Parts: sequence; C-alpha cells; structure tokens
Amino acid sequence: MSTERYLNHPTFGLLYRVAEAGEGRDLYATLYAQRMFFLVTLQDRGAQFEVIPLMDARHLAEQNLARARREGGEVHARWRQLFDKTFI
Repeated sequence: MSTERYLNHPTFGLLYRVAEAGEGRDLYATLYAQRMFFLVTLQDRGAQFEVIPLMDARHLAEQNLARARREGGEVHARWRQLFDKTFI
C-alpha cells in the first residue's frame, strides 16, 4: 500500500494525502501552503472538499497512526514519517 496520493483542488492546487479518515474519506493538505487541510470524499461525479482546522486534522492523523500501529511494521513507519513531515 502506497501512502502517497495527490489530488488537484480547483482553487488551492495540488493536495497530498496526509491520512485515511475513515468512512470513505481521506485527509489532505495543500502542498505549498501546508496549513490548509481538507476532508475529501471521492464520489462518482467528482470530489467533495471540506475545510477543517489544523487541530482537527492533527487529531484525525493521530487516529490513523494508532490504527497503523496496530497493523505494525512498515505501514506504521510510513504513516509516522508523513505525520512528522506534516505536523512537526
């Protein structure tokens, strides 16, 4: 499983996936101004973008890390690296 995934937002440009958010949603951040976060739901006819605050985004990413820790090994290491790059 690759954790690298990108989307193009119509206004803010390239977004990268920070974490899985459950319920068919993923957490994305803007690539160049890394303090804007979006919950993205991919649908048949496009994508729905919901802007969320930094602390909510961090909380979702921490939940994703906890799930990955239970899976163990390499998956957790990749998500940890992405978390550190985004939030620390």
